[in-house]
Amino acid sequence: MLSQTLNRAARSTRARRAVESIPLTRRVVDRFVPGETTAEAVAAAQRMAATGRAVTIDVLGEDVLDLAGARAMRDAYLGLLDALAEAGCAAGSDVSLKLSAMGQALPDGTAIATEHAAEICAAAAALGCTVSLDMEDHTTVDSTLAIGADLRRSYPFVGNVLQTNLFRTPGDITALDGSAARIRLVKGAYREPASVAHQRKADVDRAYELAIDALMTSDSYPMIATHDPAMLDRAVLRAGEAGRTDAQWEVQMLYGVSPQLEQTIVDAGHRMRVYLPYGTDWYGYFMRRLAERPANVAFFLRALTRR
Repeated sequence: MLSQTLNRAARSTRARRAVESIPLTRRVVDRFVPGETTAEAVAAAQRMAATGRAVTIDVLGEDVLDLAGARAMRDAYLGLLDALAEAGCAAGSDVSLKLSAMGQALPDGTAIATEHAAEICAAAAALGCTVSLDMEDHTTVDSTLAIGADLRRSYPFVGNVLQTNLFRTPGDITALDGSAARIRLVKGAYREPASVAHQRKADVDRAYELAIDALMTSDSYPMIATHDPAMLDRAVLRAGEAGRTDAQWEVQMLYGVSPQLEQTIVDAGHRMRVYLPYGTDWYGYFMRRLAERPANVAFFLRALTRR
């Protein structure tokens, strides 16, 4: 019930104004969002690199409804790539794009979003970066997967995200087998109807376990995005059973959620990548982080009660 309420609040203008009006909110947000500027994001990426962690960087923003906004988001990513290169930490980094921020919802949105993403891919390719297409609610899945397949014809490093709360995901894993695609596996942070998605946590968890198994035996490059030690143990086990080396898959975690667990993964010799979001449009992302784990809500409330 709490998770559903928070997911609804993530898209509520009234709730956004209320949360942003709380003076201490920014201090709490800083745990999950390292800053609002490109310079702050690059500095965070450098800190991650110094401790053996790679990054995937997301310029926060979604649901862009005009061409000027979509072009501005494209330019923000191009500026980010330039800044990463100037700081000497572009190679091996990844940028994570929400296609709704690239113009996906506009008239002729598929063509517009593909064009903008392709420009970012071209810049990334020149710097040794990769690009991942983030997944949003279930209505965007077909378009996002199609754009990913289109981009991979020129940029094989383009990855897609799959959400195990959706009933369709096992079929999508099967369909992507043979493409050698990079696939980030997540449980799903969007509130979805019962007609298309599991509603019980236990069912989502079981679907995640089965998806780990399927990815490890596919020709895809699995990116296992979880903070659950049991899921991580399963991924390590299944990777070993499939004969995968540590260079053939990776773990991903959200910035600020489990830094000690991140270090444990690094110390064990596994690839570790941190999802690093930044920007002024942090509200929706922040609310979804609260919805995912009750511990995050408790952290928020404790911070608000401190003097």
